[in-house]
Amino acid sequence: MANRDAAPFLTLKGVSKSFPGVKALQDVSIELYPGEIHALMGENGAGKSTLLKIMFGAYVADHGSLELEGKHAILGSPAHALAQGISMVHQEVSLVPQLSAIQNIVLGREQSVAGIIDWKAARTEALAALRRLDFPASPYVPVGRLSVAQQQLVELARALAVDAKVIILDEPTASLSSRESDRLFEILRDLRGAGHALVYVSHRLAEVFDLADRATVLRDGQLVGTVLRGPDLTEKTLIRMMVGRGLDDFANLPTRQPGEVILEVKDLTRQGAFQDVSFDVRRGEIVGMAGMVGAGRTEVARCIVSADKADAGTVRAKGSDLPLRSPSDSVKAGIAFLTEDRKHQGLALHMSLAINATLARTPSRFGFINRRRQRQDARESLARVSARMPVTRLAGQLSGGNQQKVVLAKWLLTDSEIFIFDEPTRGIDVGAKAEIYALMRELADKGAGILMISSEMPELLRMSDRILVMREGRLVGEMGRSEASEERVVSYSSGGEKTWQK
Repeated sequence: MANRDAAPFLTLKGVSKSFPGVKALQDVSIELYPGEIHALMGENGAGKSTLLKIMFGAYVADHGSLELEGKHAILGSPAHALAQGISMVHQEVSLVPQLSAIQNIVLGREQSVAGIIDWKAARTEALAALRRLDFPASPYVPVGRLSVAQQQLVELARALAVDAKVIILDEPTASLSSRESDRLFEILRDLRGAGHALVYVSHRLAEVFDLADRATVLRDGQLVGTVLRGPDLTEKTLIRMMVGRGLDDFANLPTRQPGEVILEVKDLTRQGAFQDVSFDVRRGEIVGMAGMVGAGRTEVARCIVSADKADAGTVRAKGSDLPLRSPSDSVKAGIAFLTEDRKHQGLALHMSLAINATLARTPSRFGFINRRRQRQDARESLARVSARMPVTRLAGQLSGGNQQKVVLAKWLLTDSEIFIFDEPTRGIDVGAKAEIYALMRELADKGAGILMISSEMPELLRMSDRILVMREGRLVGEMGRSEASEERVVSYSSGGEKTWQK
């Protein structure tokens, strides 16, 4: 737990920061004590990223002050922050993939003698930091060959090598499996026990409850408050502080009578990924698909839309067989696929919202794009998903929640009636989740059929009319809303329940 008798490592007082037309932070104060994990919470756009960048020297505050161990300080750059004992593990790993772990750890701080790098000293320093983390891989191979979890350990080792007193972690588990996340949590607790101050940013509330000694909440660039670990640190409290509303509207929804079958999958197989998968989705129905990482859920979705080739089986959409030749066939059949990797597969980040929102149906005449119509279509479709933003804005400049809305807006322009959502709320905040859920319910209420792949148990239980469970490439269970429980889903996923056969 935090040592409140000691001076805070880092103190921000009355910090404000503005950009053209935007007040990102207004009069925010926060203290980071040795020996604590301090969660920073808030919706996308609440000001978390701006505050982190001020802590790490990437931004300088317009107003307010910053103190290190009680002394006034100005951090003019990340290099200056590192020199002062503040390090950051970014959500997107910031290592040089061609260099080894050792080279990355000492990068920019190499000791030299007569202009020649002292690699013996570098190895000693880097290996000592990696040893503290029980690094499981070779420190000599290029880090590009390492797993995401191992690369994050290299980032942490870099922080330890500079003897960082404050370590900032931005969504560190976003790309990790449950087992990798558990190992990371053990390491973070060890670092807390060794006296480091850790700033932890995550959209996953369960992680905050598991790790945090305190949670500070921002909303619209302002400090809402700080909650200590204990009975007040609850899901309802944090959600109310973050967005002023909860997700309870999506709990205990009545079971609706679904319509006709709109999507039918029969004996679908892709060698090495999954086999003999059969299920259907009806109009007005949200069918959740659960399973552990590697169970084959995404692979099934990709074969349905012909992003990958199936080796056997059939797919019928609205009563007609799909040829399973290319994604364009599924688009013509009215199937929308919202991929789990929206940044690389769902959007063109360097292009405008006008282009992104019309990628699946670009207005043209005589082979030429009608730019005026394109902008108008984009505005109308974005308005349908409550994303009223300039269509000239680049997709890469948006928050995760708004990026997901743009992907959905793209598919709404195609008049799709079958929607496959793969991890629809991964990496987005609670407020944006509520909006995505409302949009999904609206689509189902209008007669669309939805297949929702999700690793979030509360999401599956809140949203699904039925839940399918996959394990090791096979469909092993199905349950209705009234039968579904976290225990049953986990039991099927892990092999505890007897395999179901349809």
